[in-house]
Amino acid sequence: MSAVSRLSVNVNAIAMLRNRRDLPWPSVTGLAALAMEAGAKGITVHPRPDERHIRKTDVFELSELIEDRFPNKELCLEGYPSPDFLKLVEEARPDQVLFVPDDPQQTTSDHGWDFSKDTSALADAIAMSKDWAVTVSLFCDPDPAAPEKAANLGAERIEIYTGPYGACYDDPAQAARELDRIVATAEAARAAGLGVNAGHDLTVENIPPLLARAPFIREMSIGHGFTADALIHGFAASVARFRTAMGEL
Repeated sequence: MSAVSRLSVNVNAIAMLRNRRDLPWPSVTGLAALAMEAGAKGITVHPRPDERHIRKTDVFELSELIEDRFPNKELCLEGYPSPDFLKLVEEARPDQVLFVPDDPQQTTSDHGWDFSKDTSALADAIAMSKDWAVTVSLFCDPDPAAPEKAANLGAERIEIYTGPYGACYDDPAQAARELDRIVATAEAARAAGLGVNAGHDLTVENIPPLLARAPFIREMSIGHGFTADALIHGFAASVARFRTAMGEL
């Protein structure tokens, strides 16, 4: 029997491709279903204010899909805790929300929260989400000082930004240094009583060294690397490839 998956497939890129035409394909819900049928633990989406990829309607359709067909799977919403986004969280009631410090025009989440700034609004958003029975995660840079600050705000998990590690695909020495930072942050999060997630530019090649040193990471949200892999191997096969890299198959 296979282990419970860590893999949450981010389908933003599927929505971006669909939005190039006024057509319903590729289907965000259809491919999300394929991923979950193949063993992914759930789906992650980042609905931005301009709906340039995921639309609000996608969020509710994915929520309905999981409730109706995949009750043991999870939906994670990622976004900046603006009033509009918080309203969406309240209405959709995902299993998890990942708060990221993004400017609306950013192409992707590329840094964690700066906890040295005023985080009172973030603390309020965390409290509201927990009132709605939504698990709260905060996006953090690989910095061992960050997890304790996230815990003090009321977060239940962090997601470590692994982009700098993924960017070192052609520089093993720098990748090793970045990996050290991620592992130190993950260990600090565990010591602070937080669940540990990871995400950004993770691939079947760089996941095994990470999990060899931090096997307690509970979730990996993967979009770009997964989609690139799926263009070659297919959605279901890529779920198996990533789960194999995670030591689950």
